[in-house]
Amino acid sequence: MTEHLRGDRARPLIVAIDGPAAAGKSTIAAMLARRLGVPYLDTGAMYRAVGWLAIEAGIRQPIDPAAADRVVALLDTHPVSLEPSGHAMRVLVDGREVGEEIRTPEVAMMASAVSALPAVRRRLVAAQRELGLRSGGVMEGRDITSVVFPDATLRVFLTAAADERARRRHLDLGGPASPSLEEVRRQQAQRDRQDTTRADSPLQVAEGVIVVDTTGQLPEAVVQRLLDELDRVAAAGA
Repeated sequence: MTEHLRGDRARPLIVAIDGPAAAGKSTIAAMLARRLGVPYLDTGAMYRAVGWLAIEAGIRQPIDPAAADRVVALLDTHPVSLEPSGHAMRVLVDGREVGEEIRTPEVAMMASAVSALPAVRRRLVAAQRELGLRSGGVMEGRDITSVVFPDATLRVFLTAAADERARRRHLDLGGPASPSLEEVRRQQAQRDRQDTTRADSPLQVAEGVIVVDTTGQLPEAVVQRLLDELDRVAAAGA
């Protein structure tokens, strides 16, 4: 039944997925995009790219007003964009793809800090909306259901127990130089505080959003739940 949703060119299929770090957003969103045959759009990667730019420019946390102006100025000279590539996506800075550079714990923490800057959010939200309306797809981040696409075809908030999220993140990092599980828990708690208490577009469960707890669930089961929800939406609109 989701074929009916994909066939509407006037309103492309957009699945918006919010949630805290390590709740399973990236895994679920990428799998769902493949099942639906639409692009996977990781908007959080755009904030990671800005965080990486800030670190490269010597900016450190906490970000004071002068440093905030420098971060915004970086976006004038170093364009950040997200480009669908098949069912995946590429994050570009100055037209160059960045990959492993933006996937470190340090960049993740800086991404959370720069995402609290209203001027940064305004620029990236506008770019994310334009991209979603142009290509459709499964879009994940931390304000997608509440700010970027409050009228998405399906809006989902993925969550999981804090210990489960820390364990997943610790496994993802791997390697002998990765932080300890306790350090991952500490960083996660700090990031959760930053994301949920920022003045501009805090992470929250918006009205009408489907909440799915992924604790102890296999990704395939969660994806099937979302496909069932899309079928429900398609049936309601038929």
